[in-house]
Amino acid sequence: MKLNGVEIEDTFAEAFDIYVARVLITAYDYGLAEVAATEATGFGTSIIMCPAEAGIEGKAKPEETPDGRPGVYIQICHPSKKTLEQQLIARIGQCILTAPTARAFDALPDAEERFDTGNKLRYFGDGFEKQLEIGDRKVWAIPIMEGDFIVENDFGVVQGVAGGNFFIMGENQPAALAAARAAVDAISSVKHVITPFPGGIVASGSKVGANKYKFLKATTNERFAPSLKGQVESDVPEGVNAIYEIVINGLSVEAVSEAMRAGIMAAVKVPGIVKITAGNYGGKLGRHAIYLKDLL
Repeated sequence: MKLNGVEIEDTFAEAFDIYVARVLITAYDYGLAEVAATEATGFGTSIIMCPAEAGIEGKAKPEETPDGRPGVYIQICHPSKKTLEQQLIARIGQCILTAPTARAFDALPDAEERFDTGNKLRYFGDGFEKQLEIGDRKVWAIPIMEGDFIVENDFGVVQGVAGGNFFIMGENQPAALAAARAAVDAISSVKHVITPFPGGIVASGSKVGANKYKFLKATTNERFAPSLKGQVESDVPEGVNAIYEIVINGLSVEAVSEAMRAGIMAAVKVPGIVKITAGNYGGKLGRHAIYLKDLL
């Protein structure tokens, strides 16, 4: 099928299950909330080598937050609940507690399974911490040099979905990049999803394993590398000289699917885009197959 003259390949994105914690960071203003959110989600592109996958989901209006301040939602994801709990403690403790005026609240209040993250972090108060209630939430006030750091006692964890994706194939790098940026911008309006790669864009999509260096668990996806056309069995169409991948994690398959749809619809409006496809491993990586034709 074609959309706005752009070929949409009849294929699917292969997504997999992952555990997700969702944190609401509030601060004196949005700028400071975003600083804390950026720090807390750093080094979180892919669990291929990062300790977790993480990203900024979007802003929260003051009327939505427990303390009436500007906020930013983030997600932290990992296939292991134990590791996710460790990452939640580390990232809140090292990146939000240390950030000026920042506070950390749970953003999955209905989750049945919970980590007592704040209860563990309170020990930083060295006995001077105290328990409070803010907006009917049990929190800890930990004395620090600027005043008190506020952290909720416990945080919810749910099973979400990682690895929703699509590839944007452009005539040249500027066209493909403009489409990728448009896609990420459109996805930012979809709730409950993140695009964990730098700027939401993957420049170096990978394959599972390696052809030559067997000690690696992921290597370059040579079939989609324009510079290797003519040297390998290539999936790069004629006239395509740059490809970007958009990867999406979220709280549900429905949310990830909606984000993929929004991103693709935005990308195909950019001149110079030849084709949209998606990455999969024949069902060997994850149990969720999100077909592009069903989205559109």
